[in-house]
Amino acid sequence: MKKLLFIGAVVTLLTSCNVTSNYYQIYKTNTSDNIVKKGDLLVFEDENCSVTYNLWNEGGNVGFNIYNKSNKNLYLNLEESFFVFNGIANNYYKNRVFSNSVNSGATYSTGVMASKSVTGYNFLNLLQTNKVAVSNNTGIVNSSGYSVSYNEEKIVSIPPKTSKYIVEYSINNSLYRDCDLYKYPTKKQINTKSFTKSDSPFVFSNKISYYIDTPDKLIKFDNSFFVSEIANYPESEAFYSKTDENCGQKSMSKSYYFNYKSPDKFYVKYVKGQDSWKN
Repeated sequence: MKKLLFIGAVVTLLTSCNVTSNYYQIYKTNTSDNIVKKGDLLVFEDENCSVTYNLWNEGGNVGFNIYNKSNKNLYLNLEESFFVFNGIANNYYKNRVFSNSVNSGATYSTGVMASKSVTGYNFLNLLQTNKVAVSNNTGIVNSSGYSVSYNEEKIVSIPPKTSKYIVEYSINNSLYRDCDLYKYPTKKQINTKSFTKSDSPFVFSNKISYYIDTPDKLIKFDNSFFVSEIANYPESEAFYSKTDENCGQKSMSKSYYFNYKSPDKFYVKYVKGQDSWKN
């Protein structure tokens, strides 16, 4: 009995040593004056189109949905559109070649069976004749496939009253370290680091170009953002739980949701390691 108790204590100790603690670094952004927050979206509009964002994602999603409000085709010029991060311009058009492959196959087998008589003495020393079956099977596999390649579009055509989603870049996937932020904070140690645009560590924008009638009449606009706040949270403070309900029926268990979810925010998830860093 003592041996079993000792083994149980060791298993419990090893299990507790392997438990990981999750933390979330949550970023809040400010936008340029031409972008307004509407519900779960950040929205830019001009006379021809509306462009919407929702940054909320791990690492930050700076992709955008562009809707053609006009009655003519809108042509998004990716060769003249850029994601600019801390002063570095990144192309949306990269002259890539994409391919799709389709494969199919079939397997079948053929075989022949033959038998012959074998005569001999059994274990009672009596003469006995038996039939022995012999088979020969062959498996055959037939496969076929094709691949279709296509070039990346420089100009994306968007018909009237429709939209297309453009996604290519994230904002930041690495933990931001600062002496004012506890790396593994308790509830009482949660602190928010604030920035202006001039001292923000993350300033970014989408420079978008399009035309309606002719390429000579190119329309350009700039959607700008900067990180204005950063805070670290333990998992227990980053989420809340609630019982979901659908058509009057409540779920049997609770679901967990982010406390700070917003279209102008994003997060980086990290795990507490063996390091002794305070910040």
